[in-house]
Amino acid sequence: MDFRREGEALAPYLSALRREFHMHPEVSRKEFWTAERIEKELDAIGITDHRRIDGSGVYAVFHGEKPGERVMTLRADTDALAIQEVNQALPYCSREEGVMHACGHDCHTAGLLGGARLLYAHRAEFGGEVRLFFQHAEEIGYGGRVFVKEGLLEGSGRVFGVHVAPDLAVGSVGIKAGPNNASVDYFKITVKGKAAHVSTPHQGTDALYIASQIVVGLQALVTRRVSPVDPLVIGVGKLTAGTAYNIVAEDGVLEGTVRAMTPETRRNAREWIDALCAQTAQLYGGTAGVEWVDYATPLVNPELGCREAGEVVSDLFGPQALVTDRPISLGGDDFAEFLLTVPGCYAYVGTRSGDPHTQYPLHNGHVDMDEGALPVAAALHAEYTWRYLTGEIG
Repeated sequence: MDFRREGEALAPYLSALRREFHMHPEVSRKEFWTAERIEKELDAIGITDHRRIDGSGVYAVFHGEKPGERVMTLRADTDALAIQEVNQALPYCSREEGVMHACGHDCHTAGLLGGARLLYAHRAEFGGEVRLFFQHAEEIGYGGRVFVKEGLLEGSGRVFGVHVAPDLAVGSVGIKAGPNNASVDYFKITVKGKAAHVSTPHQGTDALYIASQIVVGLQALVTRRVSPVDPLVIGVGKLTAGTAYNIVAEDGVLEGTVRAMTPETRRNAREWIDALCAQTAQLYGGTAGVEWVDYATPLVNPELGCREAGEVVSDLFGPQALVTDRPISLGGDDFAEFLLTVPGCYAYVGTRSGDPHTQYPLHNGHVDMDEGALPVAAALHAEYTWRYLTGEIG
């Protein structure tokens, strides 16, 4: 098989598909147009065994025509972000006000459809089962667990996915065993105080002051309770308190996130934050409680899957294309949920080129991807699946 050559031949198709998704972005759990377009494309390929998951996710399956019992699962996430696209001159600029594929999920979806097309065209030459996860709601740490809860990974021997990487040159692929992405926890801290006139602060309890002390204290947890070589981020992105300039604030609300690379640090951080909030509020006469939402566990790539996928990259594109020392990211990805139960690999496909827009970071209104990454992603999906289902690896 020459999936690299066949992937390159699909380049115009992949670009057109990616641009169509890019023009019609949808935020998490509202990916209905996207799901319908995926289903239409699956039907055009010939993959008619598909169904919706939780309304806006899509699950599809097809089989090789030779005998075989192995199962390979391939995943792409499909949701976009509530970000306004800045580069309005792009012919495929987002048509949805305030919504943009700024994390490359349009590329992920097009790349997986390309890989599926390659594999389906050669189904007479292998056995086993190929499962396709077009997963919704990755950005809110929701969709991955839905697919797992539905039992769609049961019996799968491997799971594989790719993510675009503006820090890597187009044509290169980052694959590293061990921790790659952080856990993601959302927190909401509610502070309760007592209103009073600002001229008599002793008659009230200042929720705004308490909230401010909590913000400062949270950063001290990072710098004084955790080793400097153990990555941890505690970020507060929103603080709301008070009703007027001359009233001691009665209520305060902070919203933020915790990112950690190990389960132990993640657990400790949550315990410390709970204690810090309660004790700080008590010291100044108020109360504070913390609500937690678990978005994603740390993404840890298994050694086995990385070795297999690394060999695929080296064989397809040359050893120079394989990047094994890509820095860890404190961003999360709920592909981690799949790796908790099934071995596999999450690979990072380079999208950086001379175009300045490809050099912006993800989640930025300026960012664009070099579409030369799309044939790379399609070929990777196809080649890794082929080798696993035919028994060449694993």
